[in-house]
Amino acid sequence: MHGPATVGWLLVALCAVTGLSCVLRARGAGCGQQAEARSEAAMGFAMAAMAVPVLWGGTPTLHKASAWAFTAVFGVLLMRELWLMLMATGRHGSTSCAQQLHHLLGGAAMVYMALAMALGAPAGGAGAHHAEAGGVPVVTGALLAYFAAYVLWTGTRLMPAATGAGRPALAGHHGGTRAVAPPVVRRTGVAAGCRVAMGAGMFAMLLTV
Repeated sequence: MHGPATVGWLLVALCAVTGLSCVLRARGAGCGQQAEARSEAAMGFAMAAMAVPVLWGGTPTLHKASAWAFTAVFGVLLMRELWLMLMATGRHGSTSCAQQLHHLLGGAAMVYMALAMALGAPAGGAGAHHAEAGGVPVVTGALLAYFAAYVLWTGTRLMPAATGAGRPALAGHHGGTRAVAPPVVRRTGVAAGCRVAMGAGMFAMLLTV
């Protein structure tokens, strides 16, 4: 993907840490939440691999091979998300359905980016470090707008969870009390934080298409 190598490695770190957080979140989670966390972990690690600058700074052959390989990987993830959404239809509430749609759109966005890289010719011939934009401007713009809005909306929803009332309190060292979020709230906050990080990663990667 074209862009500074430093930005690429930062994306690798962000997506890899997000994927690891999702793996840890899957431990001890319920069946539905475990499947969701595993899906997000797979997406995070795949995004981290795709953002590795070395894959896009070599020969045109390496560039094409990497792009088509990621197209296949994200295509499989997209099909898995579609299957999970169909299986969940009628069994969960609107919130779960909305989250499944978000996962589906995320998978579609990654397939779109991989295809754009596969169909876009490397600029400058052999040894080029950049690629010509291969995406459709309208589609790229719509995806950028969606993920920007999603990150802002989900991020603002995290703030009340940190300051909301009605949480259990524990006695402090000096006789005072401090609010402590119950485990379910903490798990929800971690999940939302992972989605914010992954959405930000999607947004940054779309900028490089």
